[in-house]
Amino acid sequence: MATAIRMPMVAGNWKMNFDHLEATAFVREFSRNLKKSHFDFNQCEVVLFPSFTSIRSVQVIVESERLKIKYGAQAVSVTSQGAFTGDVSADMIARLGCSYVIVGHSERRKYHPEDDANIVDQVRAVMAAGMQPILCVGESLEERRKGIELEFAVGQVHDVTRDLSDEEAAKLIIAYEPVWAIGTGMVATPQTAQDAAHAFREDLANTFDDHVANTVRVLYGGSVSSKNCVELIEEPDVDGFLIGGAALDVDELTSICRKTIATTSH
Repeated sequence: MATAIRMPMVAGNWKMNFDHLEATAFVREFSRNLKKSHFDFNQCEVVLFPSFTSIRSVQVIVESERLKIKYGAQAVSVTSQGAFTGDVSADMIARLGCSYVIVGHSERRKYHPEDDANIVDQVRAVMAAGMQPILCVGESLEERRKGIELEFAVGQVHDVTRDLSDEEAAKLIIAYEPVWAIGTGMVATPQTAQDAAHAFREDLANTFDDHVANTVRVLYGGSVSSKNCVELIEEPDVDGFLIGGAALDVDELTSICRKTIATTSH
């Protein structure tokens, strides 16, 4: 399970779902569910990633009702301002009270071709605005068939971290999301998730030091549910989840949060 210095995190990526009214209703019901279960936010971070049109509404309800749920953005521009139609800067996102930004998600890499250089700039922009990036990495079925899945995923991390200082690297959160498991119902085994997380830490230790390697949180993403979350979070180098489909079901997400904290808090 996660070590004492790494707080577990359950992050729900809503992708292109929920308008601002639906987002508000979800947050209200979700927070009520967690309150009923006496959820201890000092033992586990809970983060939601709404679409851009819903972030302000989530901010209003979180601040007005003094909720301990955190939230973030699903994407970010590498530029700070100017004639970039449709882009949203890190400073704009930070002003909405966001704590985190997802960077390099496989769907962004696929549908909005974001190369490694662009992803490094996004990470820097997020950090410069005082937020933490959640860097998504993971192999496709093709790399897995070739037997180079770990080498590929670690390479994706290293392409970003090699340009960071020790202090910057320690603020990074890595989300291991094997592309073949996203939205497919296929789930990496706990051992597969652990092997990847451990490989990331070894690379961080080699690039920086043990402090950075032991500080960076590693999340698993890819068809996470209340049925498989316990055996995944029990792995020593897995610190939580970046959840897609299950994050759209308030009861399912509540259950994952409860099981995560029950597994990691003893």
